[in-house]
Amino acid sequence: MTDEIVLINQLKNTSTREKAFRELILLYKQRLYWHIRKIVISHDDADDVLQNTFIKVYRNIDKFNQESKLFSWMYRIATNESITFINKRAKERNVDITDVQQHLASTLESDVYFSGDEIQLILQKAIATLPQKQQLVFNMKYFDELKYEEISEILETSVGALKASYFHAVKKIENYIKSKTD
Repeated sequence: MTDEIVLINQLKNTSTREKAFRELILLYKQRLYWHIRKIVISHDDADDVLQNTFIKVYRNIDKFNQESKLFSWMYRIATNESITFINKRAKERNVDITDVQQHLASTLESDVYFSGDEIQLILQKAIATLPQKQQLVFNMKYFDELKYEEISEILETSVGALKASYFHAVKKIENYIKSKTD
């Protein structure tokens, strides 16, 4: 039995759930935080979305049917929670999602938790101009170094579509960076 199966069984058992959940948080907290952070940009918002993600995981672990890896399932929840957060923020401000993401990217310079240099800032602003799906695919492939098959499980889309999205995202980012550094 693999470690993941043991952990899942412990999570589904009411007598071992609490201890297993603490272990789950230790295992995945950092990776999920950075995945969420790339979507919602702000550290405080990422913390809130991460907390919501773990609450959803805890409440729904009994529904996890093990058709995908636990990590992929949690990533999908984190992605959906992040998108829901961005959509809610856009609706509250009565603006387009792209406007919210570009605004968030423009606030990075004053974010005390952002430690990137000028080119990192330009890259983040370029990513913010992409359509949401291209952003997700680019972040998962470029930063998280996930394989297309893993991204396909998380986003529930074909590998071919992901490769096309990634290709288009890279071209748009290259053009954006060229326009800002010329």
